[in-house]
Amino acid sequence: MSGIVAWFARNAVAANLLMIVAFMGGIFGYTRMEQEMFPVVNVTGASVSVAWNGASPQDIEEQIVTRIEEAVADLNGLDRITSVASEGFGVVNIKGRDDVDMEIFVKDVERRVNQINNLPQAAFQPQITRWEQRNRFIGFAIHGNVDSRTLKRVADNVRDEFAKLPGGELAELNGTLEEQVSIEVSEQALRRFGLSFSDVANAIRQSSLNSSGGRIESSTGDVNITARQLADTAEQFDKIIIRQTSDQGTVYVSDVANVIDGFVSDKLKATFNDEPTAFVMIPSPDTMDIIAYTDGFKDFVKRANDPANGILPEAVKIDVLWDDSEGFKARMDLITQSALSGAVLVMLVLVLFLRPMVALWVTVGIITAFAGGIMLLPYFGVSWNILSTFAVLLVIGVIVDDAIVVGENIHREVESGRREGMDAAIVGTQLVLKPIVFGVLTTIIAFLPWAFISGPTRMFTQQITFVVVAALIFSIIECMFILPSHLSHMKKQKFDGPTGRFLKLQRRIADSLLWFANNLYKPVLELALRFRYATVALFFCLFGLATQMQSLGIVPFQFMPEIEADLIQVDVEMPEGTPYERLLQVRDQVQSGINQLKDETRKEYPELDDGLVTQASVVAAGRNVQAWVGLAPPEVRPITVRSKDISERMRDMVGDIQDAQEISFDFTFNEDDSGVRFALNHPDLARLREAAAEVKAHLATYSSAYDIGDNLSSSAEEIRITMKPGAETLGVTLADVSRQLRQAYYGEEVQRLPRDGEDVRVMVRLPESARADLDSLNSLKLRTADGREIPVTQVADFEYAPGINRIIRRNRTRSVSVYAEIKGEGGRGQIMSAMEQDFWPDFQRHFPDVQRGEAGGFEEEQKFFAEIGRLIIIAIGAMYILLAVAFRSYAQPLLLMMALPFAYCGAIFGLAIFNTPMAMFAFFGIAAAAGVVINDNLVLIDYVNRRRDEGAGAIQALVDAGVSRFRPILLTSVTTFVGILPLLAVRSVQAQFLKPMIVSLACAVAFAIFVSLLMVPALYAVGVEIGRIFRWTWGGKPFRQIGETYSGEVTLDEEELIGTSQGDGLGSLAPAE
Repeated sequence: MSGIVAWFARNAVAANLLMIVAFMGGIFGYTRMEQEMFPVVNVTGASVSVAWNGASPQDIEEQIVTRIEEAVADLNGLDRITSVASEGFGVVNIKGRDDVDMEIFVKDVERRVNQINNLPQAAFQPQITRWEQRNRFIGFAIHGNVDSRTLKRVADNVRDEFAKLPGGELAELNGTLEEQVSIEVSEQALRRFGLSFSDVANAIRQSSLNSSGGRIESSTGDVNITARQLADTAEQFDKIIIRQTSDQGTVYVSDVANVIDGFVSDKLKATFNDEPTAFVMIPSPDTMDIIAYTDGFKDFVKRANDPANGILPEAVKIDVLWDDSEGFKARMDLITQSALSGAVLVMLVLVLFLRPMVALWVTVGIITAFAGGIMLLPYFGVSWNILSTFAVLLVIGVIVDDAIVVGENIHREVESGRREGMDAAIVGTQLVLKPIVFGVLTTIIAFLPWAFISGPTRMFTQQITFVVVAALIFSIIECMFILPSHLSHMKKQKFDGPTGRFLKLQRRIADSLLWFANNLYKPVLELALRFRYATVALFFCLFGLATQMQSLGIVPFQFMPEIEADLIQVDVEMPEGTPYERLLQVRDQVQSGINQLKDETRKEYPELDDGLVTQASVVAAGRNVQAWVGLAPPEVRPITVRSKDISERMRDMVGDIQDAQEISFDFTFNEDDSGVRFALNHPDLARLREAAAEVKAHLATYSSAYDIGDNLSSSAEEIRITMKPGAETLGVTLADVSRQLRQAYYGEEVQRLPRDGEDVRVMVRLPESARADLDSLNSLKLRTADGREIPVTQVADFEYAPGINRIIRRNRTRSVSVYAEIKGEGGRGQIMSAMEQDFWPDFQRHFPDVQRGEAGGFEEEQKFFAEIGRLIIIAIGAMYILLAVAFRSYAQPLLLMMALPFAYCGAIFGLAIFNTPMAMFAFFGIAAAAGVVINDNLVLIDYVNRRRDEGAGAIQALVDAGVSRFRPILLTSVTTFVGILPLLAVRSVQAQFLKPMIVSLACAVAFAIFVSLLMVPALYAVGVEIGRIFRWTWGGKPFRQIGETYSGEVTLDEEELIGTSQGDGLGSLAPAE
């Protein structure tokens, strides 16, 4: 009995030191791990943006976008190019394949773009921005009944204070406008003084400035010469002299213009609980410690809200808009409680069915494996986040199996009387070493494909995979080297002393499993073996039923589970050119829906002090209306009230917004994409509009589809200028007309003022009233080079014409995306399959020239499943080779791997019973269950092989193995089930997103008990019989009927009976007849 197992068993110091290293390493590893809500998702790509003032979308497309697309089209590792050309601005988004190096890819993009030499001279230099996806983990509302300037200054200061705190370096200010000085010139006053826009602009440029005049190096020292007359207030701008002559006097800016020191626009309304507000939001920094960072921010907020500290004006207050750390702490509490409850339940099961000493050290082994696994996690790049913490729970039921099999085998060696102490520990471990090691290796292989997929999903799946692999690696170390040492002092159980009564009761409970195996399980197994073909057919029919339930949508599929938040984020995007008055109407409509929801839920749930809707912020700016609606935390709201239900209810209360371009009511942390989106490509926009209309009309026929739309810019009217014949003879060109119209309506930027670290633009233009009035064009007068004034209508004609606000391109051709949100679980897959069958064939006949593809989440899903399918096939091949080499058989690995399809089968039945959709994370539950089942099958078949080597017949060996291994197989499955039972019982929102994984694991393991104890023996018997028929027909060997040597009894020595000791006064167990 030599070898490393025996060495550790005899060297208790080494084993205990190894355990201490695991515990200390686990503590050290935990302190090194970042703490964040979600892992940072790295997406390979860059955006190239170019500004060209005054250029139309068509000009931007033809002269900028297409040239950039052409330059990067053959980049190594390129995945997709999407572009947007809009008025005066173009952006090209270049996405790289997920398997390419981000740094190299972005440098290649920069090199190609910098080599472009034929962009328009008037265009600005291309700006290249590397893609980053940072989660905003906390948000604040700074609100109060104060004027806009005071609110912005206070919010700026608050943002700066947050930026000084750890974790707040990237703090962003939102919900405010940039400051701007508008010098609104009266055209009548200009006319009265004989001035032009350019005269006013030039006067400001030449008078308002800070400049250096050099220095005088005199004998007394150097003296700088400077001009410090940069105007910064409305009064200072008013006093700037435009013209000063002896005969016409002095003309000041105040004589011809009204100076407004305000904001870029007044077209922004942001409120928090109906008070003006600004928002500070904090993206995740590179190194994350969510609890420490948010505690620091909230401590500052507490101090700032205290009037005694004088940090904020009396009317202003800071409120937390959302805080991911609360969800993180709630999930950590859930993990801790569930892990402890699971460990206690596992220990109770083991105490009842083994013996207290074994139960204690097996439970300690679980904790040791966890600690050792956590020690390894920082080296895998795993952070402590919502996914890795739930992976800890997932793995509880998996790692306990190894320790149970080893502990149970040592226990049997001792209680049988064959060996005790050190010898029992060494031999008991070595006997099951083969199934233990190969069981763990196959489980690791089952999880590894998820670590090698590419794309953003990899950051999520890697977290779970690495936690499972690290814990499994250390579980082998623990059950091979540490557990035998702890059980090396175990002797035959005695029943005297103060605990004797309890131990006798515990022994009777433990022995009841053997009674069950002999008197109830054995007859059922014999029946299954007698009708082996029917048994196998029954299980394969159940597998067929499961696949049908999935394909028919009885168990719908959902790619990413919805991680529900306590915040509903509303975003209504209106078409470009939407009047601000319409934007305010939509804002009021959204606010009304929120108020209605707040009032109704307050009546429905009077027990909630702050109501179900705790706070609401609404912002209307640009062409978007956004809202953030805070909800009561899951622990205080009724269990059945989900964020998803509240979101859909609020959507109904807001009502239809017919002219909205896109509407979203997001209630998840992970921006779940549950809708459908199709990309249509064609160079002709009219053809695209026609095709998009047909797709939208078809989507409208589905009752579960709502908020249907497309991103094709509607034809906006524009006013086009054409010169009248002979206009040039008056000294006016089209360039003069365009320039002076731009000065009047857009404005001319004359300078930028440095204020509080920001640049404030100074604009000269017509008053707001004239810029909003189309009739003002008729009264506008142009100024010629010689000072004459000519009505613009005398030299130019104006006519309405259809224009395009935006052109979208995909893979170097014009494109449109048609989209819809889908109600219900798994509705997207049903609609996609229905359209594939009923709609797209007709569409292709009507639009043969239009290219079609899925966009958005569904496109990523298709890539994901294609890739994971290949990886799983490789994993199954590797698993087969490993088991074939271990068992020196071509057929037995197939038998062992029956765990894979039947784990899926059990998971489907469980998801159907619990009314839970199939999600990507459910595959982790299936993989974990498959690991448990393969482990059980290995234990069973390894014993069958040993009995066959001893000369037993097939049926005899199967019955012997089934009865002998009934307890370890049952205990591994039961402990897996009870280990995750606490989480399965939790109905809070905190655990909902993990429900598919937990249900899959629990139900697959429960179903696998029948697979391992009935179907695998029946299939083994079928294989043996087919082998005999083959050898009889092709090898000429005599045919022997299977089971003809079966005695009808379990042919085990009495000392083999698990848990039964001789002469203990408990009475002997009945023989297995």
